[in-house]
Formats: sequence, C-alpha cells, structure tokens
Amino acid sequence: MSVITAEQCLGARAMLRLTREQLAETSEVAVATIADFETGRRQPHVRTNKALRDALEVAGAIFVDENGEGPGVRLRKDESGENQ
Repeated sequence: MSVITAEQCLGARAMLRLTREQLAETSEVAVATIADFETGRRQPHVRTNKALRDALEVAGAIFVDENGEGPGVRLRKDESGENQ
C-alpha cells in the first residue's frame, strides 16, 4: 500500500463530502495535521498517511496509484452499481 498525495486526500474528502473534522474523527488524525497536509505545508508521517488512507477507503474511496497519468481517486460502487 502506497501513501496518498495531498491532492488525493483532498479529492477523496470532497467526493465523499467529508469535513476535515469528520475525517479527523474517523482517522484519529488531528484536524491541523490534515489541513497542513492538504495545503502542502507538511508531509505527514507514513503511519499518519496510512490512517488517513484507511479511513477514506472505509468511507468509499479507491486510490489509483501513479500510472503515467498521475495518481487519482474515485468512489467505490455499492451493490446497486451506484457510486457511494
């Protein structure tokens, strides 16, 4: 499992309609750390990045690793085929 970028974190949060506060609660990462990461002020520790990624994946995000087009994020589909 690779780390996610600030853009992937911000994009996933927006797609899932999660506030920083909601992500902070589910990931157990401080709101200030999430804000600093998403705005490029600092890169979190690998374990912090993993906690953010895990929380966003549980909420329905799928992270696409670098594939020549750049990293990305999309939403997981539910049983009916609709995006979550």
